[in-house]
Amino acid sequence: MAINSLGLDASVYGEYTAPTEAVEDKTSLTNDDFMQLLLVELQYQDPTEPTDTEQILTQTSQLASLEATDKTNQALEDLAASLSASNDFSTISAIGKMADLGSNAISIDKGSSSTFEMYFPTDVEQGSIDITDVNGNIIKTMDVGTNDSGVYQFTWDGTSNGGETVEGGIYYVSSSYSDPNGEAQTTRVGAYPIESVRFDNGSTLVKVGSNYVPLESIKEVY
Repeated sequence: MAINSLGLDASVYGEYTAPTEAVEDKTSLTNDDFMQLLLVELQYQDPTEPTDTEQILTQTSQLASLEATDKTNQALEDLAASLSASNDFSTISAIGKMADLGSNAISIDKGSSSTFEMYFPTDVEQGSIDITDVNGNIIKTMDVGTNDSGVYQFTWDGTSNGGETVEGGIYYVSSSYSDPNGEAQTTRVGAYPIESVRFDNGSTLVKVGSNYVPLESIKEVY
């Protein structure tokens, strides 16, 4: 039976490792260190040649400056934390507004399909989705159907209107439709209402469609 350094069965209690004490950082002086050095200097000065009064005042002034700098740094840290919290609350106020990701592009690999989401701000009576290439040529037209307003998911099978398999790459998606009043409407991939905000490990994420995206990915909120 193996015995650890505490005299216990190592197979049951494992090896004992003594805790290590945290090493204090002494690479820089604090105002307390500075004050202690000043007092030691005064304590061990030569009585026949005492430290010059002007020199003591200079060192005292340096101590005061060091303490003021520490307080300023702390105030700046508190201000930064306050501004960060303020920005978080500002992001929360964007819930219910529209977020534009800045592009209506989707990607697809040759021989595969691509699923995307599109937001319709009004009810849809009838309409279509146009998928175009980088030159603006319509590659595929898909029926929208009759739906209430909201975010809907569509899947493109990767074929053209003629049934040919398209090359892999970047394509662009937009829609033209009419609402129940017969008025023409348009929408596109990349513009969605903000449904919620999530804070995760210092990052701010917003929910657009069914996905959470980083706040910095949003180009415009309106």
